[in-house]
Amino acid sequence: MLELKSVSKAFGMIVVASDIDLSLARGEALGIIGPNGAGKSTLFNLVTGMLRPDRGRVLLEGRDITALPPEQRCRAGLGRSFQIPLPFEHLSVFENLSVAALFGGGMSQAEAVQVCGETLALTGLEAKANLRAGSLSLLDRKRLELARALATRPRILLLDEIAGGLTDGECHILIDTIRSIHARGISIIWIEHVVHALLAVVSRLVVLDFGRIVAQGAPSEVMGSNEVQTIYMGVPA
Repeated sequence: MLELKSVSKAFGMIVVASDIDLSLARGEALGIIGPNGAGKSTLFNLVTGMLRPDRGRVLLEGRDITALPPEQRCRAGLGRSFQIPLPFEHLSVFENLSVAALFGGGMSQAEAVQVCGETLALTGLEAKANLRAGSLSLLDRKRLELARALATRPRILLLDEIAGGLTDGECHILIDTIRSIHARGISIIWIEHVVHALLAVVSRLVVLDFGRIVAQGAPSEVMGSNEVQTIYMGVPA
């Protein structure tokens, strides 16, 4: 469904993505882990068009989207959340979703109203639809960040450390929501440092370090490998 072929990016002498080959199957939930500075968010920026690769290609459903700007990739089916939620704080929760649906998703007013209603229900925000976004708790801001991405009607949802800063109880609430989203057939790529949350959802793990893929496969195999324990967890091999 999504393919990165030999994607590379450098800022001067600093290589942030090095010949990355990565694929996501339709309906798959893929997790990405790695230490700070490994290139995880950079990878999302390359997928969503916020950065252009120095070389390599990004393919969506076999279509080369490497040269497409972010807004066109969004309308092609890529939805993304960010590490730090930055909603329009003076707007209500519903209005935030409407902006995403109308401008990110390119929907008509009638379509946007329907999609926003469905998204509020799916993310547990129905009762808070008319609250100002700036008044929300951290959990609800995270839910809103997730909901704004969903309101564009993505086929692939990219989640960037959405569980960060939450309590264990809040994480479980978020995990249930993400599972529900995945059950609807939406493919997911999830970057996360809260590994137990990630492992509750994904069926495959990729490990990045210094812009390279150093391991990938079934979560149990990846987490148990000496290389991952050395690079990611700091445990000597």
